[in-house]
Amino acid sequence: MNAASRRILAAAGWVLLILGGVVLAWVTAERAGVRSLREITTHRLDIYAASLQSELSRYEYLPPVIALNQDVLQLLKNPSDTRALGSVNRYLETVNAESRGSAVYVMDTHGLTLAASNWNQPVSFVKMNFSYRPYFQDAMRGVPGRFYGIGTVSREPGYYFSYGIMEGATRLGVAAVKVNLDKLDQAWSHAGEKILVADGNGVVFLSSEPGWKFRTLGQLSAETIGRLAQTRQYTEAGSLAPLGLVEKRALPDGSAVVQAPAGGGQAAEYLVHSRPVPGTDWQLIVLSDMAPATALARNSAAATACSLGFLTLLIMYMRQRRRIVAQSLAAKEALQRAHDELERKVQLRTEALSDANQNLQSEIAERRKAEKILKATLEDLVHTGKMAVLGQMSAGITHELNQPLAALRTLSANTIVFLERGLHGDAESNLRTICQLTDRMGEITAQLKKFARKSGAQLQPVPIATAIADSLFLLGQRIRNEKVELQERIEPPGLRAMCEGNRLEQVIVNLVANALDAMKHTTQRRLKIVAAREGQWVVIEVHDSGEGISAEVAARLFEPFFTTKEQGVGLGLGLAISAGIVRDFGGSLRSGASDLGGAMFTVQLRATDEEAVTAAEMELA
Repeated sequence: MNAASRRILAAAGWVLLILGGVVLAWVTAERAGVRSLREITTHRLDIYAASLQSELSRYEYLPPVIALNQDVLQLLKNPSDTRALGSVNRYLETVNAESRGSAVYVMDTHGLTLAASNWNQPVSFVKMNFSYRPYFQDAMRGVPGRFYGIGTVSREPGYYFSYGIMEGATRLGVAAVKVNLDKLDQAWSHAGEKILVADGNGVVFLSSEPGWKFRTLGQLSAETIGRLAQTRQYTEAGSLAPLGLVEKRALPDGSAVVQAPAGGGQAAEYLVHSRPVPGTDWQLIVLSDMAPATALARNSAAATACSLGFLTLLIMYMRQRRRIVAQSLAAKEALQRAHDELERKVQLRTEALSDANQNLQSEIAERRKAEKILKATLEDLVHTGKMAVLGQMSAGITHELNQPLAALRTLSANTIVFLERGLHGDAESNLRTICQLTDRMGEITAQLKKFARKSGAQLQPVPIATAIADSLFLLGQRIRNEKVELQERIEPPGLRAMCEGNRLEQVIVNLVANALDAMKHTTQRRLKIVAAREGQWVVIEVHDSGEGISAEVAARLFEPFFTTKEQGVGLGLGLAISAGIVRDFGGSLRSGASDLGGAMFTVQLRATDEEAVTAAEMELA
């Protein structure tokens, strides 16, 4: 191969390299744009989901409240009672006006509407039969009804809440509330993304794009169409034609880019983000325009092409300059060239070593700074965990304080009466009781203050019985309210371990609170706490009779922000913080199966010198 052929091949290879660089820049920039778009949209998706949940939760309490009204019960038992009918109509009208719903109405067991908030309006639900609606059928089965559909009377879409009305074991009828969700469409219409909510059948019923409402994400089956026709869910929605979303490509993270029709017949590409709406079979979907990511990819590819073109010109210039320099240096002595080359290499090596040393010093300083920040962050995270636990226990603590406060109010009033009547003995007795109640409230607040105190991990001998008792004191009201059978065994009673008492209480409170959460849906609730010596260690076990821990969950149990609880209930930091606290004590925290049928968490701490010697003597004996 001659020199000309080699130059042609080199040029072709360089051109291919430039093209590959441009393509790589395009792909990399597009992925970065998609990642940034996903992070922004994920936060907004949380806001949209919260607004939808908030709008729904505002009305779900109304049907149970209506079911308690005595006039409603009287009307259902005697539909011909005109006095009760008028009273219930006015009551429902007032409730609807105060709640700002669309309609509130009461039906008998056959689905016939007896009274409604719109009783005096041209379009009234009175005398209308809604027995075919799923929300009525659910309420009659004893399940709170939830249903979205278009009204067969008002011809307006809305979300329906229903609740069965009972008197003793007898079912008298159903209370229902209709809510208009179109205000969400209006709020979402100003968003930069396209937002839509689809039901379990894939029918879009809320959307920031008016033309997308009552369209389907895909083709509906004949069975689904028949079921929708039977319930008259979308009576006025036309043929429920497909929306026309076409998946263009799947991304490595599992998301997808779809093409949707836009104004003027032009097709646009969108990044799909979706999330289920808790308590429903709905999907909240956000379509983010891919135009910013595409523009970023296009600009990055253009910049890369310009940079590589400039680099090509620079290489050509350098090669030409090197050729000229080589010709001018050809006449110099070989020894001088070797000497100059050696000096240059020594200088470069010296500079490299100096730079490496400076970088190493900078890295050491940064690492020390990072360690200090990490330590402070961990301390704040532990304290945050305490505050989260106190927030979860706030209801029980309020109840604990409200009882003695109510008693103080009553006793104080009685004491005034006794003093006015000259019954000094009774007044003195009341005052003594008031002192005792005040002391009890002081104990509660002192315990809370002690638990909330921010403390460091200074190891000292801590009585295990005291730490467990203080922890159970904070959760006592919840244990009593949830009717949990508590078993506690500490052997010996004076058992102590090397730790920090306030932080150990935080660990035990977290474990007991998790055990109570695990037993929330079980019929038999048993909690067992066992503490004992095992050689050089003190072992504390917390057992529950919940559903236990699966192998998949156990593998990630102590990961930060991993939680099996419902969204908004927990941050997933409790076990991670507890494990970190126990590690600081020089011990360990692990999980396993309990003989009560649920989960068991074991805290292992170093025994004090006195406890360790006693344990060794018992083993020799």
